[in-house]
Amino acid sequence: MRLLLWFLFLMAAVLGVWVILGGSFEERFTLEGSVRALEGWGASAWLVGWGLLLSDILLPVPGTVVMSALGWIYGALIGGILAATGSFLAGVGAYGLGRLFGERGARRLLGERDFIRGHRLFDRGGGWFVCLSRALPLLPEAVACTAGLVRMPFRRFVVALACGSLPMGFVFAWVGATGKEAPLVALVLSLGLPVVLWLLSRLLSRRLEMRVEQSHD
Repeated sequence: MRLLLWFLFLMAAVLGVWVILGGSFEERFTLEGSVRALEGWGASAWLVGWGLLLSDILLPVPGTVVMSALGWIYGALIGGILAATGSFLAGVGAYGLGRLFGERGARRLLGERDFIRGHRLFDRGGGWFVCLSRALPLLPEAVACTAGLVRMPFRRFVVALACGSLPMGFVFAWVGATGKEAPLVALVLSLGLPVVLWLLSRLLSRRLEMRVEQSHD
């Protein structure tokens, strides 16, 4: 129950900030406005873009618009690399915030039973939560922060995070670079490609584990 309340609290906090500031941010962060703002920083535009994507941990910055702006400025390839990296760093930052509680603090916050339950949940199925959440509103950093709180294995977390961040970054950078408004296509690709990448990563991981076991025999 405490784990559910924690997650609902994070969602409510994100939604509350969006309700308070979301309107002003949406007006400010149009695609054209974001491009002009980033270009105003000259050679540091990519770094400012990363900063905006990182600030999405706490503020209602429309990350997909920033990613599209990076694609507009740098092209689909370089912009995609920058956008995916920014999304990845934001996820790692949120995971780190969850880890700041410390294991003892997390156990006290969630209670022993819910901490163990949450750890098992994210250890087994957390990869799906993390990789699919990157393309959904409100969920990305709440999921990443909870993963850090319950001590989801970092290696599995970063693989799942990469599986979600890479497609999203490149898809929206492509949208910005080509100027094509295709929200449905972008959503389908941002959700479908992470599934393929995560399945491939799990298959590769199992094969590597089998080879390691065979080498020890």
